[in-house]
Amino acid sequence: MSRFAEPMVRLIDELKKLPGVGGKTAQRFAFHILRASDEDAELLSAAIREVKASLRLCSICNNITDVDPCTYCTSATRNQRLVCVVEEPTNIAAVEKTRHYNGVYHVLHGTLSPLHGVGPDQLRIANLARRVESGGVDELILATNPTVEGEATATYLLRLFKSAAIKITRIATGVPVGSDIEYADEVTMQKAMEGRREL
Repeated sequence: MSRFAEPMVRLIDELKKLPGVGGKTAQRFAFHILRASDEDAELLSAAIREVKASLRLCSICNNITDVDPCTYCTSATRNQRLVCVVEEPTNIAAVEKTRHYNGVYHVLHGTLSPLHGVGPDQLRIANLARRVESGGVDELILATNPTVEGEATATYLLRLFKSAAIKITRIATGVPVGSDIEYADEVTMQKAMEGRREL
């Protein structure tokens, strides 16, 4: 069996921690980095350091941002009273691709999953509750994935905010059951947003 030098083994092990990257892909990435120029390798490491140093969560919506509040939460052209609740920051891009949504967002950073020890306290719900309680929200669009966990999370949020004087809608089933919103195409996501229903 081929044995790599210790620095290469460490790099491969770190790359394998990335989602969707197995051993063979990690090896390809590692050898690509090894063959890259010193300048390109330094640019990559500098970009990683900059991401870790300068990005944080928006104090209003929990989106990843380099300014707080984020550009969605401070935009004068977006409807600040229409809030789309998503599981992860990557889901925002899927909604934005439709070019038909002009509200703002709230990122939960996960879903309820009792089997994995994820309850309401592990999700970023507190600042959403403050937004609703302050009277700054007219409609909540629950855009969690159509999975068991996503549905459970949407049901929990519906029960949590049902007594509030706001409209609560759920995206339509244009997004296939069992899939992630992140992978929906523009038309499917647009139909899902247009077909949302009040709960």
